[in-house]
Amino acid sequence: MSKSENQIPISKNFEKNIDYMIKEMRVEENFDVIHHKIEAGGRKIGMFFIDGFANDVAAIQVLRNFKTMEPDALDEDPIDRLLKGVIPHQETETSEDFEQVIGQVLSGQAAFVVEGCSKVILVDIREYPARSPEEPDLERVVRGPRDGFVETMVFNVAMIRRRIRDRSLTMDYLQVGQRSKMDIVVSYIDSIVDPTLVEKLKEVISKINIDGLTMGEKTLEEFLFGKNLNPYPLVRYTERGDTASTHLMEGHVIIIVDGSPSVMICPVSFWHHLQHAEEYRQKPVIGAALRWVRFAAVIISLFLLPLWFIFATSPELLPENLHYVGVDDPGEIPLFWQFMIAELGVEMLRMAAIHTPNALATALGLVAALLIGDIAIQVGLFTEEVILYTAAAVIGSYATPSYELSLANRFFRVVFLIAAASFGINGLIIAITLWLIILVNTKTLKTPYMWPFIPFSPKEFNDILVRFPIPFKHKRPRFLHTKDDTSQ
Repeated sequence: MSKSENQIPISKNFEKNIDYMIKEMRVEENFDVIHHKIEAGGRKIGMFFIDGFANDVAAIQVLRNFKTMEPDALDEDPIDRLLKGVIPHQETETSEDFEQVIGQVLSGQAAFVVEGCSKVILVDIREYPARSPEEPDLERVVRGPRDGFVETMVFNVAMIRRRIRDRSLTMDYLQVGQRSKMDIVVSYIDSIVDPTLVEKLKEVISKINIDGLTMGEKTLEEFLFGKNLNPYPLVRYTERGDTASTHLMEGHVIIIVDGSPSVMICPVSFWHHLQHAEEYRQKPVIGAALRWVRFAAVIISLFLLPLWFIFATSPELLPENLHYVGVDDPGEIPLFWQFMIAELGVEMLRMAAIHTPNALATALGLVAALLIGDIAIQVGLFTEEVILYTAAAVIGSYATPSYELSLANRFFRVVFLIAAASFGINGLIIAITLWLIILVNTKTLKTPYMWPFIPFSPKEFNDILVRFPIPFKHKRPRFLHTKDDTSQ
């Protein structure tokens, strides 16, 4: 076990050690912090653990073995005797630092303070509360595994190891947070990944100085990448074990945060957020078609509303055969404000759906359909065209595989709409140009966000556009700079 920065050594004075543990862990004030007094092998032993984390069977087995010891069993080298012959557990270690001992007890391990010893035995008897793996709501597939990550890190690591049985698959354990001491695992395949990438990530994580990761992996992302004014996601989140395993074998790094059912994939480009497991669960032709439908949905979610607004307010820009695109009766409220009210209403509906219990979800849908749709048109608040095109743009947002990307695109859709309403077609062109400049200049871990489009790489960009059969994919992505660039 590694040493703490502020090490507090354990003395051979048993009473002093016990008093320190009782005081620092607030045993008298906390009902769930247990101090169990034991006398075995001619020595006093103090056992400390958290009640809610302890596996009853493992704890009882350890205590049963203590009771069967001879009175003089611990006369010589008690720590070694307990570890090798008494404690029947596969995960044991010792520590000479009180800070480490307390940190491990608070994370679920049991600590045994032995009379006359300057070491404490740590036994991993924890059993975290965990729900059963279920299919993630945001990444459903018609065919494929139904197991998703859960809030327990150990289970998530096992889910990845089940799919990748490579001896070089590495799970580096780190802790972040002066008070929360959040468990983090940096996962990668050592024989594939770029070692510089791994070292950079671990270096940044080790330098994080904060009380705790309040929002788990999202807070960690903000420390790793910064760029808080850029709304586009710089990492990809997934709750699927097969998706995480596939990216590991490509040469990506996976960051797993305890307490979160999502893992972080990095580095990624803009195009990674447009991929979905469903494309690889169907025939290549069907997968390519699904990918193009998703591309179309993203384009619609971004540009449909501002373009229609431009054509509706400047009908002279339309050719004769598209004269019907405009609006016959714009209504009492200007089109721009109709769109803004509709966007606000859709966002309020999304937030309400998140906070609404399942039992009331149907009622919420009926209210939204009646009030925002039919009645709003009848009273003249919206025109029918505004409802139609807003609905199409919203559907495009929901068809975007990455939830974070859909929110960023929705933000820029409003920006494009404001630019079109303020400065017309020239304003829309300038806004789109600035949007492209932002994307081109964005980098994630020194990786161009728009690669392989900019800088252009024909072969890799073709792989983005078309879902090639897996037997034809022999190379890993070049931007990852992997040790082994061949996948077959």
